[in-house]
Amino acid sequence: MKIGNSAEDQKAPIRGLDLAERYYQEIGRPAFMQKLPELLPRAAVGLAGEGSECFGWDDAFSRDHDFGPSFCVWLTEEDYAKYGEKAEDIYRSLPGEFLGFPPRRVMPQGMDRVGVMPMTRYWKKFTGLPDLPHGDLDWLRIPEHFLAQAVNGRVFEDNLGEFTRIREGYLKFYPEEVRRKKIAARAVTMAQSGQYNYPRSLRRGESGAAFLALSEFLRAAISMAHLLSYRYTPYYKWMFRSFRTLPLFADVWADVEVMIRQPLDPENTGRIEAFCEEVVRIWSRQGLTDSRETFLEPQGWQLYRRIASPALKDLSIFTG
Repeated sequence: MKIGNSAEDQKAPIRGLDLAERYYQEIGRPAFMQKLPELLPRAAVGLAGEGSECFGWDDAFSRDHDFGPSFCVWLTEEDYAKYGEKAEDIYRSLPGEFLGFPPRRVMPQGMDRVGVMPMTRYWKKFTGLPDLPHGDLDWLRIPEHFLAQAVNGRVFEDNLGEFTRIREGYLKFYPEEVRRKKIAARAVTMAQSGQYNYPRSLRRGESGAAFLALSEFLRAAISMAHLLSYRYTPYYKWMFRSFRTLPLFADVWADVEVMIRQPLDPENTGRIEAFCEEVVRIWSRQGLTDSRETFLEPQGWQLYRRIASPALKDLSIFTG
């Protein structure tokens, strides 16, 4: 087998997803076609899940662990029982080095991210479910950052279509009632932390309380931005990176940058209000409110009271 093409391949920058796809197409796929040709018509192949490369955000700093030529082979439970052992042997026999990249260095917490696996194991890892959620409460129980990981990355091929069916179901985003429940929760948190407690803490000279209030506001605000953009919020390390990709909130990116760098600047109260005003404008466009009120707490309560799902109505407004 030919590993890489030339010195130019080794010098050219390449993202982890592109590296994985080339490794599969040039090394993995020919090996499976030669040694187990009946597998690929039954398999989904790609790279998704944990790791910055699965979001397309890998760089020189992130390549010191759990990075290297690799991919995932997802099989149904039946096909894994039938082909799994042989498929794993083929995967392990593939050369570790490719395009000048060394073999994948796996940390203990990075075990089982790649390789051959039942697709139910993959979905359960991130959602706790072997398939799509059955109801609103199932959706609400899954942490947003797990959903972001579950549907990131890239599927190189899926001839059976089963993995893609589930993936596309999650990519459609939350049912609308669940989305509105979460939006209402974020609105109340943003109002309490940013619009109310942050300026009061500054006036009292309580810098620690002000810092924490601003942190709470930004977490809720960035989650709000994702919910209004129909995108799952990744975990804290990548929240702001993902936020910068949301065109809907391009007008407030700069304000958020300033708040992060100058958390005790009294001018942040105006920046907080500008963010909340933008939220209300987007709510209006999305049919979530007919009020111009920019203090988000009453807006959140109004949205919460309009939720029809009995399962969601029985929960605290803060749940979600």
